[in-house]
Amino acid sequence: MVAATVVVTRDLLKATMLFAIYSLIIAALFATLDAGDVALTEAAVGAGISTVLILAVLALVPRHEKRQAGHSLPALAIVIVTGAALVYASFDLPQFGHTDNPVQQHLAPYFIEQTYADMGIPNMVAAVLASYRSIDTMGEAVVILTAGIAVYALLSPAPRRRQRRREQDS
Repeated sequence: MVAATVVVTRDLLKATMLFAIYSLIIAALFATLDAGDVALTEAAVGAGISTVLILAVLALVPRHEKRQAGHSLPALAIVIVTGAALVYASFDLPQFGHTDNPVQQHLAPYFIEQTYADMGIPNMVAAVLASYRSIDTMGEAVVILTAGIAVYALLSPAPRRRQRRREQDS
């Protein structure tokens, strides 16, 4: 419902706030599914940094989107064709949740059997994130840090050149 309202609304500030709410709902869904790292990333990037960047852009552009006749039909056709291709491709996927799926047979048995012996950590998810995938988790942290620094740099006030010139002339 929230996503449909974002698509329909022409008020860009309203769409931005609804997009942030949608991101928080998705983050809560990930947290409910015990995907804590994905939930934190979605909350930080989707609801936090993206919303701040969009609000910064909205400070520079008009708040309401102007409608242009004739531009929505080709976009709708592209969305329908892409959606149909994705639905068609999904028929080739293995059934969800079956133990004989390739994704269940690759590394999962090793992690289930050897995580405690390798790491000594009873929580398998924490052990996989903190040790087996530690470089990937560190990379995600670096991405979030870099995005935060970029937002800070974009939103920080510009240096005042006049004040510097006065100090140099004195």
